[in-house]
Amino acid sequence: MTKEPEGFDEKPEVPDADATTTPPSEAAAPEGEQEKQADRGAGDDAPEGDDKALIEAALTAQLDQTRSALNERTQDLQRLQAEFQNYRRRVDRDRVQVKEVAVANLLTELLPVLDDIGRARDHGELVGGFKQVAESLETVAAKMGLAQFGEEGEPFDPTVHEALMHSYSPEVTETTCVQILQPGYRIGERTIRPARVGVAEPQPGAPAKDSAGDAADGAEPEGSDASGDAPAAGDAQKENGGSEDG
Repeated sequence: MTKEPEGFDEKPEVPDADATTTPPSEAAAPEGEQEKQADRGAGDDAPEGDDKALIEAALTAQLDQTRSALNERTQDLQRLQAEFQNYRRRVDRDRVQVKEVAVANLLTELLPVLDDIGRARDHGELVGGFKQVAESLETVAAKMGLAQFGEEGEPFDPTVHEALMHSYSPEVTETTCVQILQPGYRIGERTIRPARVGVAEPQPGAPAKDSAGDAADGAEPEGSDASGDAPAAGDAQKENGGSEDG
C-alpha cells in the first residue's frame, strides 16, 4: 500500500469576512495618526480667511498704485496746459510786436513825404487834386496810429526833442522850444522820430520874469507923494508961468 502525503487531510484556512472588509493596517492605525488626519482636514478650511485678507491687501496696494499714477498724469497734464497757455501768450505778444514793427517801418518810409506835404501847406501850394491826395495819405497814416507832436512854446524834453538851434531869451523861464524845424512822430508810446527844434534858455544873470514884473509893479514914480498929488505941482508951475508972462 502507498502512503498518502502528510498534511493531505488538513483543511485550508479560510479568512474571516471581517478581515476581508477592513484592512489590517487601517484597523490597527494608532490614535495619533487619526488625530493628524483630522487636523489636516480642518486645516484645509482655515486658510480661506487668510487668503481673503491677502487678496484685500493686494487690491489695496494696486489701488494706491493706480491713484499715484493718476496723480502723476494729472500733474503732467496741468504742466502741459500751463506751458501751452504761456506759449499762446508769448505768440500773441510776438505777433503784436511784429505788427507794430512792420507798421513803424512802413510809416518811417513815409515821413519824408509827409514833411513835403507840410512844407507845401506852409507855402500855400497844397491846392487842387494834390491837396486831396495829401489829406487822404495823412488820414491813412493817422488810422495806422501815426501821431504828430512838437509845438512852439512847449518845454524842451530831450527824450522827444532834438535841439538843432540854441539861443537865450528873457521871455522864457526854462528851456523852451521856440521854433519847430521838423515835427516829430510817434506810434502809441513809441517815438519813431523826435521833433527837431530850436530852443531858448533864460538870459544868464537876468531876474525871473515874474519877480521883475512884481518889482516894477511895486516901484513908485519919482516926485510923487503918498497922497498922489504930483500933478498939482505941474499946475502950480503953469500958473507961475502965466503970471510971469502977464
